[in-house]
Amino acid sequence: MQEIRYRIFARKVIIYTEWKVCESSDELLTSPLFLELLERYCAELQRSDSYLLALFKNRCADQDTLSVLALTLQHLAKLPADAVIKLVEGSALFFKNSALFTDFVEQLYNYWRSYDRFILCDSEGNRLDKRPYRTFNLTIEKLTDLIRGVYRDTVENITMTHPRIYRQTTAAAEIAAISLPRRLDLPVALRAPLGDVPVIRQVLINPPLILNPPMNKRTGRFIKVDSNPLAGIDFDADEWLCYPAKVGHLIILIYFHATFFELGFSLCNLFELADDDELHRTPDAVYAFGVPENTLDHLADFPTVFYEDPDTGLLIAAVSRGDAFGYFGYLKKMVLTLHNVKMMRAGKFPFHGAFVKILLDGGTEKNILIIGDTGAGKSETLEAFRTIGSSALKGMFIIADDMGSIEIGTAGALRGYGTETGAFLRLDDLQPGYAFGQIDRSIIMSPSQVNARIVMPVTTIDMVTSGHRVDMILYANNYEQVDDEHPIIERFEKVEQAFTVFREGTVMSKGTTTSTGIVHSYFANIFGPPQYRDLHDEIALKYFNAFFARGIFVGQMRTRLGITGFETSGPEEAARALLDSLR
Repeated sequence: MQEIRYRIFARKVIIYTEWKVCESSDELLTSPLFLELLERYCAELQRSDSYLLALFKNRCADQDTLSVLALTLQHLAKLPADAVIKLVEGSALFFKNSALFTDFVEQLYNYWRSYDRFILCDSEGNRLDKRPYRTFNLTIEKLTDLIRGVYRDTVENITMTHPRIYRQTTAAAEIAAISLPRRLDLPVALRAPLGDVPVIRQVLINPPLILNPPMNKRTGRFIKVDSNPLAGIDFDADEWLCYPAKVGHLIILIYFHATFFELGFSLCNLFELADDDELHRTPDAVYAFGVPENTLDHLADFPTVFYEDPDTGLLIAAVSRGDAFGYFGYLKKMVLTLHNVKMMRAGKFPFHGAFVKILLDGGTEKNILIIGDTGAGKSETLEAFRTIGSSALKGMFIIADDMGSIEIGTAGALRGYGTETGAFLRLDDLQPGYAFGQIDRSIIMSPSQVNARIVMPVTTIDMVTSGHRVDMILYANNYEQVDDEHPIIERFEKVEQAFTVFREGTVMSKGTTTSTGIVHSYFANIFGPPQYRDLHDEIALKYFNAFFARGIFVGQMRTRLGITGFETSGPEEAARALLDSLR
């Protein structure tokens, strides 16, 4: 067996392998990784003055004691306690209280599982990516069986009993990836720092994943700067990975540091991986998530920046690796900001909203775009629509869950596109039980906190990129009550009226960022348009005139999601009104 190469970052364990990891209990329990984790575990027991220290003489787990303990555990994986006591000198100490020793082993197993655990398979010669299922079987699956088996055998050899209930916990890595060195079409200035960073080709996850990143809200804005934010930054290839994401029709190379591995790998539930042919393309943007702290301070007041190369048009973005930026929103929203800038440069209208294709009984087919800020009730209303309209609903397909664009095609036809194949949703605002119905595919973040989120796949890349007729455009108004003068769904009669409402972007903040109360964001989309306001105003006015010229329904929908007491009923009533308007 090859020697296990690994790194430990805070509460993350990253295992690097070219092929197999461990094949026997001896290989597992004599590995440097196990021995280091055993030492860390006992040190933590010392710091907390745990009751488990009674297992050791004078409640002290010194190096000599740890050596005897490691050897004892190595034999316990194969032999019963009475045989181990005879084989390992000094091991009798641990068996004086078998219940305490059992607790120690149980908590050691839990301690290992408390880490976020990753396996990175890297072997260009073996071409692992040609047979990914075989690679994953020989790494994550085999290691899971081995660790779980060693844990169970050890406990049974201490207690000399067998459990009647077995729980198939994820005992090895939660995430595995095949990441290979690839020569990408990067500009000269980026080849040296990024050229050696492995590129992810396949990912295996074991959902549901429960993650507790250091932050659960996003603050500030993404700042356009006048120079390359990656200039002068060194990238250790062992600490970075590249996720080449399909973002609509774009290819964006997302580099993320080991500090944020759990967030970086969550991209697999949001964006499709680019295929081999697409990797030969010049990327549309490059984003480094987790650059060393303070390296961006000279560029802006807030280390969330992007740069547009005037010669090539390539967008280059960077965000610091401090805990304050350990939130998936910084990863996702910067990518979408880069997308929106590219769309504006192409003369297209970027939107922050949900775009769905709805098929009703009787053959009615409508494509509905709901534009609004985070927490305005877009996704919540559509999920309520899925339930309330189930008897009449023959199909509902997500084209864009959060961000997309509209283009004016041949003969003035307006077509909409999406960006993501997944969704990043607030758990609190989903229909009761909905998240649990999707939990077998989901990544759940900060489940015990305000703004708990779920990341899950919701559509296909073909649906996102095909281009769909736009039939109805609604602004999600979550702050106004409904009365005779303010219906749930209101159609705008003039371009100027619609343009003003959409441009003001009024919303009652739901606490997904650090903003609270009534706030305004330009076109409910701070991700690109405000940084290019003149260009966006010109594009937006052109498109709103086109909407009215083609008779598209343009209006607003009062979801009342931001009004206390209407968090559920508001989107439900909006969904009923939407269904009535489509029949």
